[in-house]
Amino acid sequence: MEKLSRVGTAVAVGIALCVSLGAFVYAQTRSKVATRVKKETLRMTHASGEFEVKMTPQAGEDKSAEAAIGRYSLDKKFHGDLEGTSRGEMLAVGTAVEGSAGYVAMEQVTGTLNSRSGTFALQHTGTMTRGAPQLSVTVVPDSGTGQLTGLTGRMNIKIEGGKHFYDFEYTIPEAR
Repeated sequence: MEKLSRVGTAVAVGIALCVSLGAFVYAQTRSKVATRVKKETLRMTHASGEFEVKMTPQAGEDKSAEAAIGRYSLDKKFHGDLEGTSRGEMLAVGTAVEGSAGYVAMEQVTGTLNSRSGTFALQHTGTMTRGAPQLSVTVVPDSGTGQLTGLTGRMNIKIEGGKHFYDFEYTIPEAR
């Protein structure tokens, strides 16, 4: 019985030490993260403008399925606060219901964003449900290069009168 009591005490002390050590490490990590966040205060910045897009159909695999997947290459030219070009790939599916479809795309942008040059990647996910669009275009994490290293953000796209417009909210660390 005494042996069991010593084992139980040793287990309890071991658990207490692990919990204490875990709490200490957690507190140290939070402190370092908070310090790092304070050093790199990011400010939301806004960019807007117009762009042209050229979509070129690419050869697909099997077109026999009811909802065939279309594949397109993308070439864009951005004007305004973002001056540059992009190249990308898009996959899209239309349905038998008018106004319902979905697409995904990836594109690599090269240019100047509010006087800072470099490259970054955008990831698109879009659906349309009987004419009601839902679109998400986000900067791929850690894809920024040059003066755009550390770029994060979301881009909204509007089409009015046959013209394409972008509205880009982003953050980027201050130049050091």
